[in-house]
Amino acid sequence: MPENANTAAADAAFEAAEGTIPMGSGTGPNSADAKIGKLEAELREANEKALRATAELENFRKRAQRDLADERKYAVVPLVRDLLAVVDNLERAIEVSQARSASEGSAGQGLLDGVKMVATLLESILKQHQCVRIETVGAAFDPNQHQAIAQEPSDQYPAGTVTRAAQSGYKLHDRVIRPAQVFVSTGPAAG
Repeated sequence: MPENANTAAADAAFEAAEGTIPMGSGTGPNSADAKIGKLEAELREANEKALRATAELENFRKRAQRDLADERKYAVVPLVRDLLAVVDNLERAIEVSQARSASEGSAGQGLLDGVKMVATLLESILKQHQCVRIETVGAAFDPNQHQAIAQEPSDQYPAGTVTRAAQSGYKLHDRVIRPAQVFVSTGPAAG
């Protein structure tokens, strides 16, 4: 019996130290039912916080993956912008050579054909890497892709349509690298 007496005394001392009241005695703020309810509420709150933290972490991972994919996708933008100047100069060389060929005959036709081949090759390489020319002449003016440098009357194109391009524009995937500089129709000229 002394052992049971010691256990009972130890339990009483523990309850006194904890400030608990044995089960079934009262319904005050320190009752076992109140403590259980409080602990269950704390557990629910902790579970909700854990779920929110998990969801935030998953969203962060997805956002980081999207950002990384975009960085990889558009990493070549500076190179493409620099190459567009080369494309422009090749196009100018072709225009000048064609104008000279028309006036001088076929003396420089071989050189003109070589420059055209280089320009075509460069454009096909850009296209392989999803860098494409923005549609201009005959297309509806789109301020997201075109930069209007002037308006002009046109019997051929309705108002708001691109009549000619001063400089080609390019897109890489779905992002405009350089808008096309265009002339926009105001409709038929007033007589």
